[in-house]
Amino acid sequence: MSRDYLGNLASPVETAEIKKDERNMATEGPAVRRVQVAEHPRLLKLKEMFNSKFGSVPKFYVRAPGRVNIIGEHIDYCGYSVLPMAIEQDMLIAVEPVKTHVLQLANTNPLYPDFSTSANNIQIDKTKPLWPNYFLCGFKGIQEHFGLSDLTGMNCLVDGNIPPSSGLSSSSALVCCAGLVTLTVLGMNLSKVELAEICTKSEHYIGTEGGGMDQSISFLAEEGTAKLIEFSPLRATDVKLPSGAVFVIANSCVEMNKAATSHFNIRVMECRLAAKLLAKHKCLPWEEVLRLEEVQAKLEVSLEEMLLITEDTLHSEPYSPEEICRCLGISLQELKTQILSPNTQDVLTFKLYQRAKHVYSEAARVLQFKKICEEAPDSTVQLLGELMNQSHVSCRDMYECSCPELDQLVDICRKFGAQGSRLTGAGWGGCTVSIVPADKLSSFLANVHEAYYQRSNRSLVPEKQSLFATKPGGGALVFLEA
Repeated sequence: MSRDYLGNLASPVETAEIKKDERNMATEGPAVRRVQVAEHPRLLKLKEMFNSKFGSVPKFYVRAPGRVNIIGEHIDYCGYSVLPMAIEQDMLIAVEPVKTHVLQLANTNPLYPDFSTSANNIQIDKTKPLWPNYFLCGFKGIQEHFGLSDLTGMNCLVDGNIPPSSGLSSSSALVCCAGLVTLTVLGMNLSKVELAEICTKSEHYIGTEGGGMDQSISFLAEEGTAKLIEFSPLRATDVKLPSGAVFVIANSCVEMNKAATSHFNIRVMECRLAAKLLAKHKCLPWEEVLRLEEVQAKLEVSLEEMLLITEDTLHSEPYSPEEICRCLGISLQELKTQILSPNTQDVLTFKLYQRAKHVYSEAARVLQFKKICEEAPDSTVQLLGELMNQSHVSCRDMYECSCPELDQLVDICRKFGAQGSRLTGAGWGGCTVSIVPADKLSSFLANVHEAYYQRSNRSLVPEKQSLFATKPGGGALVFLEA
């Protein structure tokens, strides 16, 4: 597998020289590393493009990685732990602070037009998920955290090699990268955890009601290990993946933009409504309940018991807004203004039983996955694969976030040697992740490539962006030229 990417700078050679006890822990800020730009082709090319664009050289560079979620789909915003790893692909930004108050953004990809705005008057248009808006989310998050009004401008050139709209978190990586860029320009300090929490909150400016997984792994990732990410309080625990298997990402080539579609935010609301109905049924203060995890915590029961309570409480037929109002004893106006988000106020039916069933069962699968990795029985790869397969079935049938292409790709991956395969990164398009025995990797890649990509015009997608093995990569970093 090629390692000619900027993560290289944070990777094999230099990381070997960094003793484990010197690793930045979550309480510290992202690492700052001095590099010889001339020795890194991607950095050198970015520096040259920056010079031709702005007529000057960057003062520093920032990278933030994408991620693949191995298991734990659509449960972070319900309060449950997830199990992602950072991938090698990342967002890389070259930066030069300027004395004007103008923020100038450019992209190495000509498909993304230049953008400039006043650094002191950041407007984010939720109706148009354009690429600069993700940068502005990170910028504004840091600005508001410190309560700053008179901000310096900057010239930024963005270079991303995470396939867009693929479910590998290109948008959150850009938000995180922009947050760290802004923090570095200001000369301020924040811990990785604080940065992750700020960037999670600020991505909501774009209209996506996501949880905190993407931002957390982008900052808290460490090379060589996946992470169990837990919330409230945010923390990350190493999960050692089995050495006899490789995780392979396959892009369905169906694009899905979370901020541009209502599917994602409708699911968030269905989970919120399910939590409120379950809480009301159990005589809990349902008005203050927002997440399904809160119901479990207040009842002090297991995930298995929550599945039984869901069976007893919610019916499988869709709920109308009127029925939800009757269950909660509120008016339609109260439902729309006090509970639903603006972009879900006109939804006519809500599937509460199915969504709650998925969330509680998926949360249990995440904990089982971690336990199997820790105990490492002989059948580890098979057992993990079974959990991933169960996850996909639940995503497809209970959460309804798959699509025909993803289902076809999952079937092909299993047919050619994957012990488990599932959609990853929200679904409705994007990628699958498969666990493949290491000795079957080369035949697996060749067969999947032929069966899914060559038999359609999908082979027009660059192969390195469509099908690749990945290892757990490191988190966000600042680079200074040595």
